Amino acid sequence: MAEIQLGVIEARFADMIWEREPVTSSELVKLAAKEFTWKRTTTHTVLKRLCEKGLFKNQKGNVTSLLSRSQFYSMQSRKFVEDAFDGSLPDFIAAFTKNSKLTSEEAERIREMIDKAAESE
Repeated sequence: MAEIQLGVIEARFADMIWEREPVTSSELVKLAAKEFTWKRTTTHTVLKRLCEKGLFKNQKGNVTSLLSRSQFYSMQSRKFVEDAFDGSLPDFIAAFTKNSKLTSEEAERIREMIDKAAESE
């Protein structure tokens, strides 16, 4: 799948959709007016852009996701590690933990994820 990049406002709008889906476009117009002080046309323009990027579909005024929030942010995380750390997850974790400690709960959750990922090979 092609890389999908979102600006800050697009990401906030996408989160609004993910939190409420399925949601009607008219409801999104009301929510965006309140949250972002957008006009109806702005809401529809941004929604159309997100649909063109392959995140959502707007079928007869009903908006649903084509990619879940989890899938989208998983793709973004992989892309970040690839770009910033040449794809090295250990290098990313080393940088992430350099100036902060993991709690024992976080460390245990990470161990469980590693074990689960290693089992699937």
